[in-house]
Amino acid sequence: MSTNRSSKSTGVYGTGISRREAVRRGLVGTAGLLLTERLMPGALAAVTQPVAKTASSGKVKAKSVIQIFLWGGMSHNDTWDPKPDAGYEYTGALKAAIPTKVDGIQLGELFPELAKQADKYSLIRSMTHRNFGHETAAYLMQTGHTPGERLAYPSLGAVFSLFKSDTYKGIIPPFVVLTQPAGRFSEAGFLPSKYKPFATGGDPNAARFEVEGVVAKGITDERQKARQKYLHEMNTFGNAMANNPQIAASDDAEKQAYKLILGEGKEVFDLNKEKPELRDKFGRNTFGQECLMARRLVEVGVPYIVINYPAGWDTHKDHFQTMRRQCPQLDQGLAMLLQDLSDHGLLESTLVWCSGEFGRTPKVDWQPPWNGGRGHYGNVFTVLVAGGGFKGGHVVGSSDAKAEEPKDRPVYPVDFLGSIYTLAGIDTNALLPHPLGLEARVLPIGEEGVKSNGLLKEIM
Repeated sequence: MSTNRSSKSTGVYGTGISRREAVRRGLVGTAGLLLTERLMPGALAAVTQPVAKTASSGKVKAKSVIQIFLWGGMSHNDTWDPKPDAGYEYTGALKAAIPTKVDGIQLGELFPELAKQADKYSLIRSMTHRNFGHETAAYLMQTGHTPGERLAYPSLGAVFSLFKSDTYKGIIPPFVVLTQPAGRFSEAGFLPSKYKPFATGGDPNAARFEVEGVVAKGITDERQKARQKYLHEMNTFGNAMANNPQIAASDDAEKQAYKLILGEGKEVFDLNKEKPELRDKFGRNTFGQECLMARRLVEVGVPYIVINYPAGWDTHKDHFQTMRRQCPQLDQGLAMLLQDLSDHGLLESTLVWCSGEFGRTPKVDWQPPWNGGRGHYGNVFTVLVAGGGFKGGHVVGSSDAKAEEPKDRPVYPVDFLGSIYTLAGIDTNALLPHPLGLEARVLPIGEEGVKSNGLLKEIM
């Protein structure tokens, strides 16, 4: 997943000339090469490797998507599907359920801010896939394809990057991860490297958000401009070969890079442009500022944004202590994100979804060494969805009395992801460009062995 990996370089600038050799000969400026590699992976290779066109269809309601992924798997019955009457073996120390702005919908006691925003989102309380492995469940929830098949399919973000390439013309890459890649699987799958996500690195809660390849530590704008000028003066070979199409492509890449580090890109990633009072409302912590950063990326049209919340949700031990520490941050940041998107008139066109790869065991494990922990659980869990064509104030499906199984309206990954693609105008049956020419579609809907219960039409 990391955008820092080096790809094979032979043939990028012509037969037998590697990127390293190109730099030695002065073919490409250092800044242009590095930022092209980091911010637009595969862009130079794509000069000689055209990507196959794919089809999209349907009315576009979701112009951008914000995915908040709770790595490790957040407990569903302690959060968005409370079961206060299940007994202490199941509720542990978090028994209370609180009312929300919408009659009949309750949340766990640690989510008072989301309770105030319940009219803006819906809850899918019958999500299921019965997969208990971190890597395999994460792959399933973000591709819709069964783990272990012969093809490694791309994630939603990579598919969005592919399908929106003809319409999105922004300077920032179309698939952005805040802030660190999780490394559970390759998000681009079999698609070319240009569809990998751009992971920002850095910390948006720091005094200066040092976005990798955009904001360099200890280097001022004046110094960057001086470097660019010096680079052009020294690049005599590149200047002499300016009419060569491959050299021209590298020059364009360099210009794009400098737009990021000195122009529009730098401005977008500068959270100091926001009022301090607003930043306080999101929470002066990494997650809260990631949520604010996500709204700024939506404002400039970035199609797919992922906030990777760290794996602190994998609460085999010290579950209740961890929940009391992390849930208030999730509650504040997510609730404010929904409010802020609404205040900016962006919620209708921005789809937000929040979930882990699965839930956690409804029954608490009190035995040592767990001492009050919850394990992996893919039989049933909850997903929050908002905006982008999804209605607010609804609950889809339900779990049984102890949150152990779906009680009604099971929702499978292909149902959920198919609904997102449909709202974004992406044909779930469209063929993806496979490097070996193999038949591969966006989703396996209709294929034998794939469980499906239909799109989420009740909230679309």
